[in-house]
Amino acid sequence: MTDPTPLDQAHQAMENVPGDDAPRLRFFERLADSELFVMLESEPENDIATPRLFDIGDAQVILAFDREERLAEFAGGSVPYAALSGRTLAEMLEGQGLSLGVNLEVAPSSTLLPPEAVDWLAATLGHRPDEAQARIIEVAAPKGLPDALLMALDTKLATAMGLAQAAFLVSATYENGSKNHHLAFLGTIPGAEPALARAVAEALTFSGLDAAALDVSFPKESSPIVPALTRHGLRFDLPQPVAHDPAARPAPGSDPAKPPKLR
Repeated sequence: MTDPTPLDQAHQAMENVPGDDAPRLRFFERLADSELFVMLESEPENDIATPRLFDIGDAQVILAFDREERLAEFAGGSVPYAALSGRTLAEMLEGQGLSLGVNLEVAPSSTLLPPEAVDWLAATLGHRPDEAQARIIEVAAPKGLPDALLMALDTKLATAMGLAQAAFLVSATYENGSKNHHLAFLGTIPGAEPALARAVAEALTFSGLDAAALDVSFPKESSPIVPALTRHGLRFDLPQPVAHDPAARPAPGSDPAKPPKLR
């Protein structure tokens, strides 16, 4: 028996307490963050991929698996596929009236999501954080944050590979007298700021804590606020990419900047 995947673990946690919204939200978050292998009719051509559709009852279903071997097990051998994040797949399927079968018949996380659930996930992931400007005048150690939120942040930031070096969570006092918890990213690569802000917003949304709120910033290493952040902040280290063989042929859709188009 293979080791359970994060999606398996999240699904089991959801099944253990069926009346609790928090583990259900975490399952959808893991689904959005997972790399999924979508079964295709044929090999993609010119970045156009045609998913294979299955009729299950009255529903038309696209099949996706969180491991290549699970896809092969279901299909009975090697088949064409596209590798997409769950987030990208939900966005592509939104409004198409298609159900999404995840790990059907081959894993404990076997799940059939109706079109309404797919649309809900896409809409939830589509929320964008608000932008504002405020100057921090005082920094202190964070206090009183629920463990569920800290775990949600830790898990979410682990998926933001290479977008920044680290993040520091502090309690911040602003020039206008307001206070809030604040997450500052250091060593952010240019252009990654929107993705990181969305990641934090998703961690809040899927934590199930309605009152949770965080401010996010991206100070430069030379900013005078950095010493206070590193001294008082709770540190989250983001994973960094490892070197790979440039001659290796990538799976279709494995470049998140160039997902295949589904038709």
